[in-house]
Amino acid sequence: MGRISYQILFGAILLILGILLLLRAAGIYDTGRLLIYIPSLFVLLGLYALWRSGFANLAGPVILIVIFGTIQVIVLGIVTADILFPIIIIAAGIGFLLGRFRRPSTPDRETDEIDVAAIFGGVDTRSTSKSFRGGDITAIFGGVDLDLRDSRIAEPPAVLNTITMFGGIDIRVPEDWQVRMDVLPILGGAEDERPRSAAGRESGREQPDLRVQGFVAFGGLSVKD
Repeated sequence: MGRISYQILFGAILLILGILLLLRAAGIYDTGRLLIYIPSLFVLLGLYALWRSGFANLAGPVILIVIFGTIQVIVLGIVTADILFPIIIIAAGIGFLLGRFRRPSTPDRETDEIDVAAIFGGVDTRSTSKSFRGGDITAIFGGVDLDLRDSRIAEPPAVLNTITMFGGIDIRVPEDWQVRMDVLPILGGAEDERPRSAAGRESGREQPDLRVQGFVAFGGLSVKD
C-alpha cells in the first residue's frame, strides 16, 4: 500500500474542522468538546512527516508539533496563553539550529510520481524520471524548488497538484514543455515566467506536457526554465 499524501492528510484535517464547525453553527450538534482537540490533528501531521522523512526533515515537523502541541495544552487549560509567544520563539530557534531554513537538498527522485511538502522550512528537489506523471506539492509557511529539467513525460499531460499557503513554489521545466496553469490565486500569484519564445509555446499540440493545478493563498507559484 502506498504512502498517504500530505495533501490528503491536510485536506482531511480541514474537512473534519469544517464539518464540526458546520454542525455547531447549524445547531445540529454541539461539537465544542471535539473542536478543542483539532490542534492534536496538526501534531499528528507533524509526527507523520517526521516518520515519512525517516527523521531527515526535522525543523518543519518539529516546529509544527511544538506550536500546535502548545496550542492544544492551552486550549485544554493545562497552561495559560502567556506561554504561546515564548514557545513560538523557541520553535523558530529550533528551526535555525537544525539548519533547515536554508532549503535543504534532497536526493534525485526517479519515481514517476512525487509528493513533496515544505512546512515551516524549505525543500530543493529534482526529478529524473523518464516517465513522469506528476504528483503533489505542498508549501505551508515554507518553500519548494522542484527541478524537472531532466525529466521526461511518456504520456502527457503530467499533473501537479499544488497547495501554497504563506509560502512559495518554483517549478523548473525543460524549455520545450508546454505548461497549462490551472491555479487559483487568493491574495497571491501564479505565473509561467518563461520567455514567450520558448519552443513549447508554439508547438501547436492539443495536450500540454504539464498541467499545474491547485491554489495559492498569500504566496506565489512560478514556472521557470
